[in-house]
Amino acid sequence: MWTDDVKIKEECGVFGAYRTEEPAMLAYFGLHALQHRGQEGAGIACADGEQIICRKGCGLLTDVFRPQDLEELQGHSCIGHVRYATAGGGELENVQPLVARSHMGSVAVVHNGQIVNARALREELESRGSIFRGTSDSEIILHLIQGGKGSLLEKIKAACLRLDGAFSFLILTEKNMYAIRDKNGIRPLSLGRCGDGWCVSSETCAFHVMNAEFVRDVLPGEIVKFSAAGVESCFYTEDRNDCLCAMEYVYFSRPDSTLEGLSVHAVRKETGRLLARLEPRRDFADIVVGVPDSSLSAAMGYSEELGLPNEMGLIKNRYIGRTFIQPTQKLRDTGVKMKLSANQPVVKGKRVVLVDDSLVRGTTSRRIVQLLREAGAAEIHLRIASPEMIAPCFYGVDTSTRRELASARFSAGDLCRRLGADSLRFLPVEGLRTACGSRKHCLACFTGRYVTPLYGEGDSGEALSPSAEKA
Repeated sequence: MWTDDVKIKEECGVFGAYRTEEPAMLAYFGLHALQHRGQEGAGIACADGEQIICRKGCGLLTDVFRPQDLEELQGHSCIGHVRYATAGGGELENVQPLVARSHMGSVAVVHNGQIVNARALREELESRGSIFRGTSDSEIILHLIQGGKGSLLEKIKAACLRLDGAFSFLILTEKNMYAIRDKNGIRPLSLGRCGDGWCVSSETCAFHVMNAEFVRDVLPGEIVKFSAAGVESCFYTEDRNDCLCAMEYVYFSRPDSTLEGLSVHAVRKETGRLLARLEPRRDFADIVVGVPDSSLSAAMGYSEELGLPNEMGLIKNRYIGRTFIQPTQKLRDTGVKMKLSANQPVVKGKRVVLVDDSLVRGTTSRRIVQLLREAGAAEIHLRIASPEMIAPCFYGVDTSTRRELASARFSAGDLCRRLGADSLRFLPVEGLRTACGSRKHCLACFTGRYVTPLYGEGDSGEALSPSAEKA
């Protein structure tokens, strides 16, 4: 049975501005650039040296913030967040920033990623008397920090040592800001210079909007402190690895972002070239069609490598939101056509190579193949610019069970028939490694080899061993 979810969900996005002019407005623009990473909630917390003011809500950034909301967020520094619900629901209490207030002052936090030992930590904290308002992992980070000893920096270090999983998070106090990345660097985080101040963002594309200058990536295990004394850096552990999530290159990040010195667009284009080189012959198709938008770079590389025309065979409706209600199968299919339509004059009678960035549950691919068939395509050869996704992700992506993954359930031949395609090919794992510069990355969803220990139970209730094989 096919699931009704049509596409893997993006990560969350975080943005911070320290000692800049109109930081709340900068955060708004920065989060707008990161909106592709989360559409279920948004928020901004601003500090003026004496207090922290927070505004947040459910929905898109433009739904949450009105001009008067931004005018009320006065101060010199701020942090912001766009969210989709990975751990915890989409309720308002889980929308970030989360703010804790005590006699020691206020602390606000925004987080991207997922803590794999969250359940054990939550139970431990509750047994000590901690009270949780929501269900997100981010609240656990706040409780660990608030319950620590020493300076805030010492508390942050101690909290990070308790966390297993993926996390890039920002912390704001009345006067200072901190940027932290997990010891394996699974989730991205970058530093930028904005005038005399600083910006921190999940992706460098946010810097382009405000003419900020990209400085460098926050390193795995690094804590960067912004204060009146300047910018200070330290590490909370010596056990560090560079294991950025490969799906950041494949799908999550915007093509105009740079990760680890590599252009996302260039990496995606290279995946297309490498995929094309696997073809035994060049005369099996007439045109190449990329699935908008994250697959267009790969389609470009594929078409250039084989010398085939790269055509706009699919048209995306830019004005359809993500909240379209689809209560029946017929309406779900109509909803797909509202978001994506086939360009009949382009594809009719043609042998089409359909290039997509990834294949997760299979529902989207099946419906797109059907759209092209209805538009008169003679043949449809589906090419996926990433490896077969065979294992769930526990680091902040909404694929937590193997039964959600089409490639974990069906052979490539069976899957091809179920999708209605004439042929199906994936980019091998080594091909993705090559496209990403042959560096070490988290490839757990493609290989089943995880970067960190896992906790709890997996599919069918089997235990996820704390000594799970590392990538």
